[in-house]
Amino acid sequence: MVFRHTLKNGLRVLIEEIPFVRSVSMGVWVGTGSRDESVMQSGISHFLEHMFFKGTTKHSARQLAEVFDHIGGQVNAYTSKEYTCYHAKVLDEHAILALSTMAEMLFDSLFDEQELEREKEVVIEEIKMYEDNPEEAVHDLIVEQSFFDHPLSMNILGTEETIHSFTQQQLFEYVKKRYTPENMVISISGRVDHEEMIAVLEMLFGGLMRTLQIGSNKSPIFHARSEFRAKDAEQTHVCIATQGVAYEDQQSDAVLLLNNILGASSSSRLFQEIREDRGMAYNVFSYHSAFRDTGLFTVYFGASPTKAQTVLELVLEQFQTCVKNGIEPAELEKAKNQLKGSLLLSLESTSSRMNRLGKNELLLGRQIDVDEILSDLDAVTVDHLHETAQTMLTGPFSIVAVGPHEYPVQL
Repeated sequence: MVFRHTLKNGLRVLIEEIPFVRSVSMGVWVGTGSRDESVMQSGISHFLEHMFFKGTTKHSARQLAEVFDHIGGQVNAYTSKEYTCYHAKVLDEHAILALSTMAEMLFDSLFDEQELEREKEVVIEEIKMYEDNPEEAVHDLIVEQSFFDHPLSMNILGTEETIHSFTQQQLFEYVKKRYTPENMVISISGRVDHEEMIAVLEMLFGGLMRTLQIGSNKSPIFHARSEFRAKDAEQTHVCIATQGVAYEDQQSDAVLLLNNILGASSSSRLFQEIREDRGMAYNVFSYHSAFRDTGLFTVYFGASPTKAQTVLELVLEQFQTCVKNGIEPAELEKAKNQLKGSLLLSLESTSSRMNRLGKNELLLGRQIDVDEILSDLDAVTVDHLHETAQTMLTGPFSIVAVGPHEYPVQL
């Protein structure tokens, strides 16, 4: 059973009791990410994520890591375009210790100057690692081009210049502005007693008293831009993208199903046509990225430089086929079964359950019942998919490629 509670300071809490497991997964969700940063702040949300692990008034960075190692638990964090999540998974007997340690990290971190300078070098190495990997970098590049001139286009990691510029005071100020009760959610799933957890959370998090300082809410505009970046590589890595839909758009389910049919599985049209039938790529897939006010549908492939243009044309042919001929009923049924199976299997994991609770509350402001999700998927028809294909797969398109300069790729 899921219990929803609001602490006295306004911080929302979701707790799911699962008495037949021994694990507890917990997450602290903050509604801030790279799209909430200014150009000069680019990368600060992600950098803060690192710094919260670098020592408090009570424990050093090493001691914080040892807390979870000593109890056989896991703790980590990640930053996205629109939110940051700090999460842990432990045995039920260590849940309170884990929560108290996470609260200490979030509210009592020192952002020590020496640790700060050292972590700058770590994050810069992370940036270089991604830049050296065109298979990863091309996905950031397609967002950069598609949402050009909007904060959503900025790289989550930031740049070397912005990372070097961060000061201790800037970090404290950003936390004060964005890490506020109304902008945070705590989700817990596993073997816990919800009343006990609420009492603990009130003690650990209830004293947080800050007011959210809202930045620009300007919605991004999709731009059909192209970019080719020369890089000495064995493959050319390509992304082609078009306007998608926001989280709660009425077309969301149709977009997910169309994505599954086109390129999100090994039986998808793109995978079968390009890899299995023609052997022209090892990796080819599609995905949809949803944000609060827009979305991006993307196809990626990596191919030999001499074949990349041909593969791109095959992708566009598949788009045209979907637009012209629509989707077969058998394909739709298979896609529905795949998505349903993935959802239901994920419910066997306390981590997945915790993630669903936290994301739904933070991004949608409500919980979506599993039966509602299944019903919505069942309601999608081949006509719905055909309409979605006609809307989404007719362009305009943005395209980016990273590969040898003598083999540029273009629409």
